[in-house]
Amino acid sequence: MNLSNIRAPKKSSEKRKRVGRGMGSGMGKTSTRGHKGQRSRSGSRMMRGFEGGQMPLHRRMPKRGFTNIFRKEFTVVNLEKLAALGEDIITPDVLRKAGVIKSKHLVKILGDGELTAAITVHAHKFSKSAQDKITKAGGKFEVLQ
Repeated sequence: MNLSNIRAPKKSSEKRKRVGRGMGSGMGKTSTRGHKGQRSRSGSRMMRGFEGGQMPLHRRMPKRGFTNIFRKEFTVVNLEKLAALGEDIITPDVLRKAGVIKSKHLVKILGDGELTAAITVHAHKFSKSAQDKITKAGGKFEVLQ
C-alpha cells in the first residue's frame, strides 16, 4: 500500500438523504413515508416490538418462574485452590489479592480436593465435606457474617 492506491472507505462520500425538499428531489410531498397511516405522522413513535396491533411476541410468551430479589450470590472456591495458596490463614481479602476470586460476592468453600496442612479459613459459607476435610487436616473454619 502506498499513496497512489489509497482510497476513501466505501460510502464515506455519500451525502445524507434530505427529504421534503420538493418534487424534483424524488423525495418530496410525502417525504418517503407513504400516504396516511400511523408511521406517516410527525412525532409518531411506537413501542419496541410493536406488531401493528397484534399481540406482541413478548406478551404472547408464557411467564415462567420468578426472580428472588433477596438472593445471595456466592463465589465458590474449592479446597485444592486454598491448598495451592500456601497460606495458613485464608480470608476473602487474601483470596482477592491472590486472584482466586474477582468479585465482592460472598465466598463459599467447597470440599473438592485434598488438604495436607492445617489452615484457618474465614468464609461466609462452607459445604459439609469442606468442613470435614478442614478439621481432619487439623485446621479451623470460621463463618463470616
